[in-house]
Amino acid sequence: MESNLTPSSGQDSTTNSQSTRSKIDPAWEHVSEERYANGRKALICLYCKKITKGGGIHRMKQHLAGVKGDIGPCKSVPPDVKFRMENSLQEFVNSKKAAQEAYECRNPYGPNVSQFEGDRVEGEEEVQQMQSPMAANSGKRKKSTVDKYFAPRNTQGAQPSMRSVLAGKETIWRADMAVGRFFYDACIPTNAVNSFYFKPMLDAISAIGPGYKGPNYHQLWVNLLKDAKKEVQLLMDFYRAIWAKVGCTIMGDGWTDNRQRTLINFLVYCPEGISFVKSVDASDIVKDATNLFQLFDEVIEWIGPLNVVHMVIDNAANYVAAGRLISQKHKHINWSPCAAHCLNLIFKDIGKMDHVAELVRRASKVTIFVYNHVALSSWLRKKEGWTEILRPGATRFATTFIALKSLHDHKHDLQALVTSKFFVDSRYSKDYKSQVAVSIILDNRFWNDCLIVVNLMSPLMRLLRIVDCDERPSMGYVYEGMYRVRLGIKKLFNYNKRLYKPYTEIIKQRWDQQLKKSIHSAAYWLNPCFQYDQENFCNKPNVIGGVMDVIDQKVLKGKLETMNEMKLFRDRLGSFGRELAYSSREVLQPDEWWRLHGYSAPHLQKLAILILSQTASSSGCERNWSVFERIHTKRKNRLEHQRLNDLVYVHYNLRLKNRFYNKKRIYDPIDYACIDETDFWVVDDDQPAELDVEELENLLYEEGSIPINEVEGSSSHIDDEDGGDVAIEGLDVENFGFPNAHVQSPYSNFQNE
Repeated sequence: MESNLTPSSGQDSTTNSQSTRSKIDPAWEHVSEERYANGRKALICLYCKKITKGGGIHRMKQHLAGVKGDIGPCKSVPPDVKFRMENSLQEFVNSKKAAQEAYECRNPYGPNVSQFEGDRVEGEEEVQQMQSPMAANSGKRKKSTVDKYFAPRNTQGAQPSMRSVLAGKETIWRADMAVGRFFYDACIPTNAVNSFYFKPMLDAISAIGPGYKGPNYHQLWVNLLKDAKKEVQLLMDFYRAIWAKVGCTIMGDGWTDNRQRTLINFLVYCPEGISFVKSVDASDIVKDATNLFQLFDEVIEWIGPLNVVHMVIDNAANYVAAGRLISQKHKHINWSPCAAHCLNLIFKDIGKMDHVAELVRRASKVTIFVYNHVALSSWLRKKEGWTEILRPGATRFATTFIALKSLHDHKHDLQALVTSKFFVDSRYSKDYKSQVAVSIILDNRFWNDCLIVVNLMSPLMRLLRIVDCDERPSMGYVYEGMYRVRLGIKKLFNYNKRLYKPYTEIIKQRWDQQLKKSIHSAAYWLNPCFQYDQENFCNKPNVIGGVMDVIDQKVLKGKLETMNEMKLFRDRLGSFGRELAYSSREVLQPDEWWRLHGYSAPHLQKLAILILSQTASSSGCERNWSVFERIHTKRKNRLEHQRLNDLVYVHYNLRLKNRFYNKKRIYDPIDYACIDETDFWVVDDDQPAELDVEELENLLYEEGSIPINEVEGSSSHIDDEDGGDVAIEGLDVENFGFPNAHVQSPYSNFQNE
């Protein structure tokens, strides 16, 4: 029932002022509440956006469960949600029946007038509105001021029970301590309270009331695990329907555990989310390409060969050989290395260059100098606006350059420290290692080189953020991003080939020899954001050749029609000629843009949606090391081993599902406040804002990082041509990376120690 009322500005759909008791029903996780200016409330389904202003949460639960009668069924609800709502409704019916039978046994002569106090087990039933005769005659429903006092305890606005009102601080403390003791006794990490399922668990227990004993070991390990697996399988059925429409990408994530075993996790990506298939101990087969191919082929057959568009695998020689065998058997399936991994290798290659490695070594001495002396770090923390200096991780090569950026941001504070009376008069200034660090901090050449490296790696950082963002398809941005990275580096060095060549050559080799595939070229050509950028669009033969390769591989029927429709898209004819289609090319995701504006070219539209709905990296493969190691431990009890596999299957898919719905908590490779603490980083508490579609476009075009058309006549797809001189104020790039670059400072005799 639609409403034309205007929502009041002072109300939120899920306000914090609502009592906990009113939100315990599981249906509230899938429904939002709106309060209108006249005081009336409406419930909105989060999946189909249906609005209802009567019936309460019970009616919305019937809507989600697909129960016909009082309200129409939701056609967009995920299968696992529908399954839970059906179970909740059935439990409600059973509890009412059991309560009625128990009541009749206790009260064979009818109700006692004093029985009006206590909690209800469930509160989903509709609350009848009390109307006055005047309200009935006028045709307008007026909510009584007393009906809320007789509503179920977990209904919104219901009168709280005497027990909850009289529960003081001591009672709440006892409940909290009971939870705490359980955590401490079982050695459960305290961040488990952040689990998506922690509060619903407590709400479900409080709804039952005193006497609930919880499941035993057998129920958790056997019965409930089976039920949880069924829920996950319903979710997988939902994903299968998406795979059949827009295709999917298989992500094969290989890694080595603490026992030097090669484990491969198989996951499936589609725009609706990532799902976990299985984890395999491939130690005995990883060296043989044929065995690897058979392993990959088994996963392909389980998913459905026609549903698979792309595979992301390792770039080792045996994986490459297995990828070629896959293409021979399944000609429509493209494979490529992980784009994020290739970018990480570029960071590693540049980090190995002598002058960069030396710069990092000197920077580490400054960081050690600060954090090895409590008095110095305490002095710095008193500075206004001070944030901790980030330190590089052991395995993420990109973090080395983020750490340099963090150190450069603290340049003035560090120089103020070593020139302060506090430091000069302290014993630290007499220490030899401290003098080495001071010489580095006061060396302007060091800070100049830090800033050059930061600007040098900025384009790569931004591209890494795009390809590592698994909440949106990234395939359409890889090709253009790699070329704009090289152009940004050329601009930094004033288009001086002698200066930029060592870096662009590293990028070119990784791109040409490992990462670049025909599917990247096709995704670039089909991305309207780049296709309609006439000044910078690349018309190289390998681009159109990649499109033809993909058409030949993936279009089984109608290849000629598909090629003829390319002209409509390229020249903005038919539905592509609308002004709305042109203006929305940078606002909508590329795959969604094709759904809305590609109807004049149905064959090309289908192909474009398949290609642009895929990911270019396997960075979404989150790892739970201890769990994976346990399931690959050889055990005599096969039944227990199967349950461990079921546990990982349920655990991984629940985490992936919740990570997709809670996008703001997704690991962000650029915003260092979100880097995992296990990499020895100092992190902030604030979470970064999610990366929207417009920001994806802006990251590629942002001024100062990946320029578009800085020099007249230059192109983002010119490989290594010399350009004009473009002065970059404040940076001396002429001597960067050469032995005679360092100007002697008063402390120069310490710097090489």
